[in-house]
Amino acid sequence: MTPRDAADENNNRWSDLDRPPLGAAGLRRSLVRDGGLYRDIEVVERTGSTNSDLVARAEAEGAVEGTVLVAEEQTSGRGRLDRRWTAPPRSGLFFSVLLRPAGVPVARWGWLPLLTGVAVATGLARVAGVDTALKWPNDLLVTVGGEERKAGGILAERAGEDAVVVGVGINVSLGAAELPVPQAGSLALAGAVSTDRDPLLRAVLRSLEDWYGRWRAADGDPAASGLQETYAAGCATLGRTVRAELPGDRALVGEAVAIDGDGRLVIATKDGVQEPVGAGDIVHLRPA
Repeated sequence: MTPRDAADENNNRWSDLDRPPLGAAGLRRSLVRDGGLYRDIEVVERTGSTNSDLVARAEAEGAVEGTVLVAEEQTSGRGRLDRRWTAPPRSGLFFSVLLRPAGVPVARWGWLPLLTGVAVATGLARVAGVDTALKWPNDLLVTVGGEERKAGGILAERAGEDAVVVGVGINVSLGAAELPVPQAGSLALAGAVSTDRDPLLRAVLRSLEDWYGRWRAADGDPAASGLQETYAAGCATLGRTVRAELPGDRALVGEAVAIDGDGRLVIATKDGVQEPVGAGDIVHLRPA
C-alpha cells in the first residue's frame, strides 16, 4: 500500500455514509493505461487548491502530462478573477489535470477551458443525466426549479512555458442549505439520477481524454476537431443579451452571436458593431 492510499484505510473513511470517499486505487486502475492520457491520479483529503498544487509541481518537479490531482475538500479553491470556491468535504468534484499540448500552437491554447467545459458537460450528461449548459467562458450551469444556476466552474492556468493546468470544481450533492450563495446549484438539486462521485469523475476524465485527443490530433484547430461547433451548441450564452464587464472598467452590452475561431465571444451591439471579447465577466441579462 502506498502512503497516498493509506488515507483510504483510516478510521475516518466512512465518517459520512451519504458522502463516501473517492477510491484512488480504483480510479487509477480504470483510467491509467498504456497509450492513454493519464499517467497518475492522486486523491488527497484536503488542500488549499489543486490548481496551485499542480502548477507548483509542474514548475518545480516537471510533472508529466496526464497527472491528475483530486481533493476531497478544497479550503482555498479559486475561480476566475480569484473568486473563492468552497464546499463541504466530499460534496463535489474538485480536481486538476496537467496538460502539455506539444505541437499545438500556443495561440490555440485558449480553447482548453472551453474544451474542458464540453468534456465535463458530456460526462455529466452520460452518468448524472443532468443537462449541463456552458456559460462563456468557464461556468457550468444547471436548471433548478426552472432557474439557471451555476453548479461548477473551470480555471486554466499556465505552468511554465509548455504546460497548462485545467482545474474543475463541480457541486455534486450539496443541498439548498449548503450552497455558498442562493444563486448556486448542484447536480443533486438539478435532479441527477446519480451523485456517486466515482463514476461521475471517471466519465468526466474519459470525456476530457477523448476531446483533448481530438483537439491535439487536429493541431488545436477548433473547427476541424469539432470543438467549436460542439461548444456553440451547448453554450447558454449564445443568443442572449449580455453585459460584458471588461478590463479597464469598460462594459459592453449586446447580443452574444458567435464563438469565433480564437474562442472569443462575439457580441453584436445595438450600433450594429460586432466585437469579439477574449476576457471579461459575462452577465446574462433578462429580456426587457
